[in-house]
Amino acid sequence: MAILEILTYPDERLKQESQPVENFDDELRAFLADLEETMLAGPGGVGIAAPQVGRFQRIVIVDCSRTRKPVPNHGRLFIINPEITAWDGMASGREGCMSVPDYTGNVIRAEKISLHYYDPDGNPQQLDAEGYEARAIQHEIDHLDGLLFLDRLVSRRNDLFRRKVYQ
Repeated sequence: MAILEILTYPDERLKQESQPVENFDDELRAFLADLEETMLAGPGGVGIAAPQVGRFQRIVIVDCSRTRKPVPNHGRLFIINPEITAWDGMASGREGCMSVPDYTGNVIRAEKISLHYYDPDGNPQQLDAEGYEARAIQHEIDHLDGLLFLDRLVSRRNDLFRRKVYQ
């Protein structure tokens, strides 16, 4: 396993759209292990997307179980080729990102989502998430579409904040 280099804003590659995963094989599982190790080595992140390490495939990992807001959550999720099939409610919340290490910002996202995706073995999965976990999943899926939380700020003047300490 290896800790991979994280691309940081304003790297143009972060704007690139990712392609679906077609092969669910040992190479994919080895990459997932590296991606997971990279997330765990970071300063408190709850998720990571493949484009953040320069691999432009529709792969994310989300794990909200280690945060101050752990309930409800589904533990560590390896989410491949995700598609949000339903959402409900909207709420503003503060977000940070390993690819934008010096800032946080207020972003409006759905409070509840339904998600269709594949696990690392290529099996279809369905998941309903809410609260902080739903926010984290939406944040990571944005990376797959070439979006950063900066692109979702209502106002850079009022909703963007310099990070004091990365937690």
